[in-house]
Amino acid sequence: MKALLSARPGGPETLVLDELPAPVAGPGDVVVDVHACGVNFPDALIIADRYQLRPPRPFAPGGEVAGIVSATGPGVTHVRPGDRVLAMPGVGGMAEAVKVPAAACHRLPEGMSFEHGATLMATYGTVHYALSRRGQLQPGESMLVLGAAGGIGLAAVELGRARGARVIAAASTAEKVALALGRGASSGFVYPSGEEARDVKALAQLFKQHCGADGVDVICDPVGDVYAEPALRSIAWGGRYLVIGFAAGEIPRVPLNLPLLKGCDIRGVLFGAHAQREPAELRREVEELFDLYARGAIRPHVSHRYALADGGRAIAEVAGRRALGKLVVTVRAD
Repeated sequence: MKALLSARPGGPETLVLDELPAPVAGPGDVVVDVHACGVNFPDALIIADRYQLRPPRPFAPGGEVAGIVSATGPGVTHVRPGDRVLAMPGVGGMAEAVKVPAAACHRLPEGMSFEHGATLMATYGTVHYALSRRGQLQPGESMLVLGAAGGIGLAAVELGRARGARVIAAASTAEKVALALGRGASSGFVYPSGEEARDVKALAQLFKQHCGADGVDVICDPVGDVYAEPALRSIAWGGRYLVIGFAAGEIPRVPLNLPLLKGCDIRGVLFGAHAQREPAELRREVEELFDLYARGAIRPHVSHRYALADGGRAIAEVAGRRALGKLVVTVRAD
């Protein structure tokens, strides 16, 4: 089978389209013929050996897919060959077929396309867990979303709105803010990038200006770097700061006097570990997302589609923070 392979550590330009043996389902496994693969920031980290997951090479990146089950191993009962599914292999999705543990495979509901199935869990799954379990976002509360036009950011805008919160979208360009406003944010603003963003005092004042004198109850941060401390300074008393990722590059260092003075919490959101440790909770959350999708409350924004051979270009767009919403590698036509 064809697969886009990482044979050595490096950037997206090091990926090559090559052949791999087709996967075989063992006990508890499901083999999925991939139709679509969502592209996410961890894909760029994995191929550069900068992620906690380091699979043996050669491997294909791609942590979430949707397609049709072609085979199941002994002990698998909840899906069968021919079922339309979404799956979270963690790695290996940019290939014509991928083997996944059965627990990481869920049947697609009627009306959900393969590309929406392949762009649901890494973003909406992460944010749903973040807001419901880690942030306890309540109706009527306020939430600031950094990187509000990326995959995580747009999911946070939509899910925050669905939970009855007032969502403030922050992003690096007016185009990105406009997209977030169109998806349900109540207000938004542009924050600076580059050297201008390193003026912590000015950046903190910008956040406070748009978040109000009382601050925001929840901050959803998949960006990190120089934006974390200024954003934290705009949090309300007793607020919850959700650490989701570091798309801007650097892991920030936060003065611990700020949580003390704000009476706030800084809470980590590691969705992959949650999915492995609490599979029963994950199944419930997946059904809740399916229900939100059926009601039209959430809808992945797929801005570009790429052929399998061009998957490296898609990863480069996400790593460079140029992508709006989600990018998809189309392996087979629906």
